[in-house]
Amino acid sequence: MKMTIVGPTYPFRGGIAQHTTLLCNTLRLHHDVQFISFTRQYPKLIFPGKTDRDPSKNALRSDPVEYLVDSLNPYSWYKTTQRIIQFKPDKIIFPWWVIFWAPQTWYIIKKIRKKIQTKIIIVCHNVADHENNVIKEKINRLVLKNSDILITQSKEETGKLRKLLGQKIATDSIQTGFHPTYADLCLDSPQHGGGTRTNHELLFFGFVRKYKGLDVLLDALALIRDQKNIHLNIVGEFWKDKQSYLEKIKELGIANNVTIMDEYVPNEQLGRHFLAADLVVQPYLSASGSGVSQLAYGFGKPVIATNVGSIGEVVQDWVNGRLVAPNDPAALARAIVESLEEDQLKKMQHEAEKVRYRFSWEKFAEMITEC
Repeated sequence: MKMTIVGPTYPFRGGIAQHTTLLCNTLRLHHDVQFISFTRQYPKLIFPGKTDRDPSKNALRSDPVEYLVDSLNPYSWYKTTQRIIQFKPDKIIFPWWVIFWAPQTWYIIKKIRKKIQTKIIIVCHNVADHENNVIKEKINRLVLKNSDILITQSKEETGKLRKLLGQKIATDSIQTGFHPTYADLCLDSPQHGGGTRTNHELLFFGFVRKYKGLDVLLDALALIRDQKNIHLNIVGEFWKDKQSYLEKIKELGIANNVTIMDEYVPNEQLGRHFLAADLVVQPYLSASGSGVSQLAYGFGKPVIATNVGSIGEVVQDWVNGRLVAPNDPAALARAIVESLEEDQLKKMQHEAEKVRYRFSWEKFAEMITEC
């Protein structure tokens, strides 16, 4: 089967680029896949990070790639449609995660439909932006209704999608999949980070944004800092308001219990951070899904999370982690302390390792092939 994927890959960084690349690599095991990526993603004015380029020495790649799409150059969108039309794929796959890509995606789909018969598949990482509004909903609807198949990665997101589209799309056009684990990426990462230590280590990983609830985790840490010698590693780029978090850490008197690494983590350093952790904590106030959970399970680490979005479809309370209500520092603190009990921690670590291969890329690729 001939397929085209239009999405980010190396040298661009982040979970969507990794997801799209791993999907392409898996599909290429059995199919002829044209991979089209970007020459430019976001203009500097609207990208809050330090850079959108992946600093990894052990970069995740998929070759060959045609770098054609410039987000700000409509002529590049036209060239992209011409290359796809020449290839004549049976299916075209677009990842969907942020409203910024609506004009480009809509244009490419519309132009291609006029020239060739093909099936348009959109893989929805986020049905709606984390900062959503009525205008964004209308734009989302405009793009998504032009697909043939919409694949979500959780039941939660499927529900949002049905609510968004209403009667505008056939029921069988929406399929509920899953977020595959990053087991291969984890196994390729240098396996170090254990060793002798006296602290119980918590890990908050990923871009620091308000909806991720880091302030709630800091409040929870203040409640339990003297128990079990607990230490928190905050590893990820602060997009804004870093100073407010630093002030909060100082006010709570937990500076000695917190280490901050304000930068994007290259692939070869993932093992250093995840293997050093006893628990990965996701105190999110809201969420769709999260690649961090699957990254944690790729390293066999239990996850302590809030029961928001689709996280509860992966994290099983008292099995491979704990689930608590959002914005509740006391409940989060209790869950952390209870999970660090020796027998409980060993049990959850054992169950976390089982998740590693339950959600495989092969199964996800098969779902796309058969739809």
